[in-house]
Amino acid sequence: MTDNILEVRNLTKHFKTKRGMLHAVDGVDFTIQRGQTLGLVGESGCGKTTVGRTILRLIEPTAGDIIFEGENITKINQKKLKNVRKDMQLIFQDPYSSLDPRKTVSQIISEPIIANKILKTKEEIHARVAELMSTVGLAARLFNTYPHELDGGRRQRIGIARALAMEPKFIVCDEPVSALDVSIQAQILNLLKELQAEFHLSYIFITHDLSVVNHFSDEIAVMYLGKIVEKAPAEELFAHPLHPYTQALLSAIPVPDLRDKRERILIKGEITSPINPPQECRFKKRCNYAHDKCDEHPDLVEVTPGHLVACHLVNK
Repeated sequence: MTDNILEVRNLTKHFKTKRGMLHAVDGVDFTIQRGQTLGLVGESGCGKTTVGRTILRLIEPTAGDIIFEGENITKINQKKLKNVRKDMQLIFQDPYSSLDPRKTVSQIISEPIIANKILKTKEEIHARVAELMSTVGLAARLFNTYPHELDGGRRQRIGIARALAMEPKFIVCDEPVSALDVSIQAQILNLLKELQAEFHLSYIFITHDLSVVNHFSDEIAVMYLGKIVEKAPAEELFAHPLHPYTQALLSAIPVPDLRDKRERILIKGEITSPINPPQECRFKKRCNYAHDKCDEHPDLVEVTPGHLVACHLVNK
């Protein structure tokens, strides 16, 4: 029996626009085991950030179920949701705009502790903030500094410390390194892995960078226009990508070896509109292998143990 901390069933989020219903997320299913990481990848606008925020109910889902530690949190009221959110936190993409520029490092990190009345005395709060700063690698001398005085890496460490303040079990990492330099990215990724091992955290790691997600995730789910088109253990996905979109994404990863003559798969064609999309496969207009059967959207089917694909070429 697997120990799933999160199970998402048929998660759907539509937004009403003047032109019709925008299908941001359309019937997404996955599970995350306790202490593991699901990498959620895809190009900008595919719906991966909407998935993360809908799971936390920062955005209300249109349909579907979100089962967190055995409880369907789509059915609970705001009072109970406030308690659940202590166990579910978010690390934002932009380490500057997500921090209040009028508050010091200590004030930012202590804010959730004070708001949820976790600790009461100034001494206890001060000690907890100092502990969190040490945990994420922030020097004690930065206690009373402001975000604009720090570089991107330190700002993101503040965001991580703030997320840890509630001692969560599950964290949505929304492209937490995309705004950072490459050398700083490695430091933040290593920190997140160390924290996961120390506190037995579970992550959703949202990114558009497959080279990053490969070294960080246990499983990877590839999204395209609101749907998961392929999901597999990280090593399996990189070794045997089956969906044409996944194959194209992997071919775009730079390789630091001039002798590697791998062929770059170019994606051409018009992107299907996410507003009132047709019932056909959403990758059909850009796929080199499209045929008549692609007029019907394929189901996500397990083709080998743990490897699921939504493609008529594979699901024969």
